[in-house]
Amino acid sequence: MALRVKRTLRIRGLFLFFLIAMTSFAFSQPEIKEPNVSGQFYDADPKRLSRMVDEFLSLASVPQKDKRIEMIIAPHAGYVYSGAVAGYSFKAASQGKYKTVVIVAPSHFYEFDGVSIWKEGGFKTPLGVVAVDQDFTEKLIGRNAKFSFDAAAFDREHSLEVEIPFLQRTFSDFKIVPVVMGQATFQTCEAFAAALKEVIGDREDVLIVISTDLSHYHDYDLAREMDHRTLAAVKIGNAQELWKQCRLGTMEMCGFIPVTTALLYAQLKGLNDVEILRYANSGDVTGDRGRVVGYSSVIFYEGTEKTPVDKKAAAEVPAQAGSFTQEQKKRLLEIARGTIEEYVRTGKKVEVSETDPRLLREEGAFVTIHRQGQLRGCIGNIIGQGPLYLTVRNMAIAAASEDPRFPPVSEAELKDLEVEISVLSQPRPANSIKEITMGVHGVIVKKGFHGGVFLPQVATDTGWSRDEFLSQLCEQKAGLPRDCWKDPRTRLEIFTAEVFSGKDVK
Repeated sequence: MALRVKRTLRIRGLFLFFLIAMTSFAFSQPEIKEPNVSGQFYDADPKRLSRMVDEFLSLASVPQKDKRIEMIIAPHAGYVYSGAVAGYSFKAASQGKYKTVVIVAPSHFYEFDGVSIWKEGGFKTPLGVVAVDQDFTEKLIGRNAKFSFDAAAFDREHSLEVEIPFLQRTFSDFKIVPVVMGQATFQTCEAFAAALKEVIGDREDVLIVISTDLSHYHDYDLAREMDHRTLAAVKIGNAQELWKQCRLGTMEMCGFIPVTTALLYAQLKGLNDVEILRYANSGDVTGDRGRVVGYSSVIFYEGTEKTPVDKKAAAEVPAQAGSFTQEQKKRLLEIARGTIEEYVRTGKKVEVSETDPRLLREEGAFVTIHRQGQLRGCIGNIIGQGPLYLTVRNMAIAAASEDPRFPPVSEAELKDLEVEISVLSQPRPANSIKEITMGVHGVIVKKGFHGGVFLPQVATDTGWSRDEFLSQLCEQKAGLPRDCWKDPRTRLEIFTAEVFSGKDVK
């Protein structure tokens, strides 16, 4: 009996040991990241996905150079929208041989400060599993307090994942370094660019893939204008200007933080041979030109010296708003009112010209429409996107027809409209809310991918206290919690405005 008990205990002990060992083994296995958007952004069927990607690659016509491509920029929308543009970047890169591909993507859903690097294991798509270059990731993690592995940054993210099937159809026998950048500071971008340079060293078998789309949800013509200015800044390699203008809103890239890092890396490595291979937007695919998203394919060839920044070619910083003469105010109001009346009656945009140097400056402006003392529409650009007189014309049309809070202005309403113009100074950061003078300063709030603006006259019209003004700004305009302005991660910027209407002009 005792012998039987001992034998039973021994068997149970061996079973328990085996169970613990297997559990430990299971937990020690590197994690394979399952896809987030298979069947949504791209086809879940391996054969159909392969055919689609191969077709994108075959249709792309790219330059043939003896120089090695060190970095590319590719879009990350659904393949039916941006796959053809992405094909250009990967087709160009296919001329090289790479063992490690660093994919740097923005975070769209998870808000965090810093850089998240997937440490080990692999990423799965319908085309198979791609291994993570653990040796490379371990060298990156720990180089800076902002570099770490935070799995939550990858949980829902599509911007990194959609690049992988293109890599799988382009290269063989390679590993990836998956990186998602959160709301990093410019200093973190500098640190990460330097870390990439140090870890890559003299290796010539590393490709960097930067994932980003361009402007979001503007009309076709405005999107093209904005995107081409953004790509001009990318081509000349001015990271500082790109960062500033994206923060101000005159340029747009959902991945501007990874792209800023890319341009800083290019400066360090001397990647001064940059080509824009392809640009398109969703309107070119769907035919809907009302609200489009921009896409681009960019390649960076290897270099040998630091990239000079062509400051003259960089996008200009808007001039400060200054005083206007009575005639200048009258002229801008004539343009605004005349534009509204013509557009409401005929649907046509008034063609105007101007020679006054004051009205040719690039300045931000808002056009506000009131009817019988009530707000009827208000839209503007914080940063000038062309001569002031044209900005006023374009914003007048937008205020009359595009403000989502109101139906378009009707012809019957024209006789009752009052038009007000606000010409803005260049916004600057507010380090404390004490810098905000109610009725003098307009305020911009930004947190993550949310933002909103109140003009200075909002405080005068409402009588709100400073706290209430900021709370309403966060809630009404940015879609953020009322107290978000108290969060140190929230960015506040202030500006002044010269405001005038018909009653101010004699």
